[in-house]
Amino acid sequence: MSQQHDKIRAVEWREQCLWLLDQRKLPHVEEWLRLETAAATADAIRDMVVRGAPAIGVSAAFGVVLAARARFAAVGAGWKQALEADLAVLAQSRPTAVNLFWALDRMRGLIATLVDAADPTQALLDEAQRIHDEDIAANRRMGELGAALIDGPCNVLTHCNTGSLATGGYGTALGVIRSAYSQGRIEHVFADETRPWLQGARLTAWELVTDEIPATLLAEGAAATLMKQGKVKWVIVGSDRITANGDVANKIGTYSLAVNARHHGVKFMVVAPTSTVDMALTSGDDIPIEQRPQSEVLSLGGQRIAPEGVNAWNPSFDVTPAELVDAIVTEKGVVLSPTAEKMAQMMSQGD
Repeated sequence: MSQQHDKIRAVEWREQCLWLLDQRKLPHVEEWLRLETAAATADAIRDMVVRGAPAIGVSAAFGVVLAARARFAAVGAGWKQALEADLAVLAQSRPTAVNLFWALDRMRGLIATLVDAADPTQALLDEAQRIHDEDIAANRRMGELGAALIDGPCNVLTHCNTGSLATGGYGTALGVIRSAYSQGRIEHVFADETRPWLQGARLTAWELVTDEIPATLLAEGAAATLMKQGKVKWVIVGSDRITANGDVANKIGTYSLAVNARHHGVKFMVVAPTSTVDMALTSGDDIPIEQRPQSEVLSLGGQRIAPEGVNAWNPSFDVTPAELVDAIVTEKGVVLSPTAEKMAQMMSQGD
């Protein structure tokens, strides 16, 4: 795989600390934050310094390393019990991204095997780095599988940010786009601006420009007209949680895209690692949807844009029913027209 379209990383472990590229300041300022505690990591997740379900999971894993190191230095053999408070803080940072809980559960599994009297830092760091490396490898595999579904050359539409900034590296939906563009299957990418945080405008557009992939930005309200004019063949998005029947929670506005895509005969692809699949939830009705502050809708760039006295409704995610999804792509394989049976079969691969 050529590195021409894969220059970006947003989560790093160096100098014995977690470093995050502050995505709130992109694209104008590239500033890295040094994090030394679990509390600081949880704040960074909650405050959108880092976002995207896989990137949140990777960051939380490194947050556990920071917490365990500090607890062992403070109390020695009692570090496991003391660590519970830090794990709770990390778990409360974002409620919808299942990768957060998946990563914490994986770190908990290792913690259970460690000796209470020994320093756990290196063992936990090795596990966090494995989670990071595995995420990048999974993204590259999904890139290959998803690209193979696209008969090109064609144009595609994406929503929110699903690239290197949202993952350990390379990306989920944007990873498919990177792979397909490298293979000549995609000619041009249309990116929704993604209100209210403008991840498409600030982050996806920045990634595409940085990696030299032709891109055009549009308000999501223009997407239906774009489809009606026949300018895109695929909508390609990521996910923060997928349920056992194939329902998909993703950034608010995704459901509208799926409805519009089906009406206009445009294919709809969801790309996410199996760590995003929550087989414990029967359907999308069971997914907790994060409600974020009204101020995010009432203001833009710190400047209020709505009149005083009006309220705002600000769900961070919506749920797209499985019947509107043409393909779910994971590192374990592709599920076409997902059903509960097909999802279970895919999840059992490699077990």
